Amino acid sequence: MEGSGWLAGLRRHALEAYRRQGIPTPRVEAWKYTNLACLGREVFGPAPPVPTLTRSDLPDARLLPLTAPRVVFINGRFAPALSDPLPAGVAAGSLQAQLRTDPEAVRPLLERAQTQETLESLPLAALNLALLDDGLFLSVAEGVTVETPVHLVHLTVPGDGPSATHPRAVMVLGKNARAVIASSFVCLPGAATFTNLVSDVILEEGAQLSHARLICGAADGVTVGATLASVAAGARYETFSLTLGGRLVRNETRVRLEGEGAQALVNGAYAVRAGQHVDNTVFVDHAVPHATSSQLFKGVLDETGRAVFQGKILVRRDAQGSDGRQLHRALLLAPGAEVDIKPELQIYADDVVCGHGATAGEMDLDQLFYLQSRGLDAATARALLVEAFLDDAIGTVTDERLQEALVERVRDWQRSRAQAVWSDSR
Repeated sequence: MEGSGWLAGLRRHALEAYRRQGIPTPRVEAWKYTNLACLGREVFGPAPPVPTLTRSDLPDARLLPLTAPRVVFINGRFAPALSDPLPAGVAAGSLQAQLRTDPEAVRPLLERAQTQETLESLPLAALNLALLDDGLFLSVAEGVTVETPVHLVHLTVPGDGPSATHPRAVMVLGKNARAVIASSFVCLPGAATFTNLVSDVILEEGAQLSHARLICGAADGVTVGATLASVAAGARYETFSLTLGGRLVRNETRVRLEGEGAQALVNGAYAVRAGQHVDNTVFVDHAVPHATSSQLFKGVLDETGRAVFQGKILVRRDAQGSDGRQLHRALLLAPGAEVDIKPELQIYADDVVCGHGATAGEMDLDQLFYLQSRGLDAATARALLVEAFLDDAIGTVTDERLQEALVERVRDWQRSRAQAVWSDSR
């Protein structure tokens, strides 16, 4: 998708911004705890052509278990043969096709997300725009309430050698629209992959979006995702990410509250083992008065797993009456696990309610002993405590169908962990 006119100019500007910065290094404060040096050790070519897959080829056991219509993307390209019809008032499909048939509908959405500040502070998002090929365009019409969840499936299929994809997802909810969306990001095992995903989320006045994301990386997969959300007056943006492993995963979420009464709930959970690194970075910008935000992240680290949480709340000078909360808690299951936590408040208004907290600790041995005294074996007792620990975060998801799907994938992670422990003990 070479593009012409405004799109070509946007891509050219983005490429110039990326070239000025290159791949972020730990010398950049925002990347102090996450090192992308592994990308420099491989030569990543374009992702291979989309393989011919049938519905039975999809890795259902690694997707969110939902009875819902699917919209499927393979290596960043829309797969209509694997996708389902959607409820009335919802349109979802190829971003490339949307740019070809109605480019002016996409233009303001891409332009508002790609400010100079964004391009300079997110070089990989700039690279994504410069190499934009395809991705998702989803819209919910004004006043439409979508009762059934829409399941977006993003599947990365490795080629014969290292490959990279740079998919884009543009999601817009019209005035007073309501929707529930699930996203499953799954990287299949194989050659090294680099997935550089950017999501633009626009909620117009009074819109409500509940969005749950499952990220399952691969042993040789690097996934870097940036979500750029704008929330208008009276709108509510609820997003939850569950990350279960991967060589390196970074989920960066930036939310700008642009109208009074806007709400943002940016929550998540993660579980990592040896050889895995998960970074959750959140920035919420209270740009107007009387807006509300909350962040709650909880993580479980086993073996020598590594995690990072960076959360920042900015309250601008005119944003009086803002309410912003942030909390991160980590459970360390092994002495080799490590988590770096960096909470931050930047407040320029004086009539605000803001706070943050962070803890990291080991499993409560008294609780473990209590469960074992009731007849549970040690492995089952530990699994129950891990699930209860993460349930607090998953419980922030208001849609019960999404909650249940997330809990089931946590249980799968627990089962695979128990199997690995059993295999190592043989």
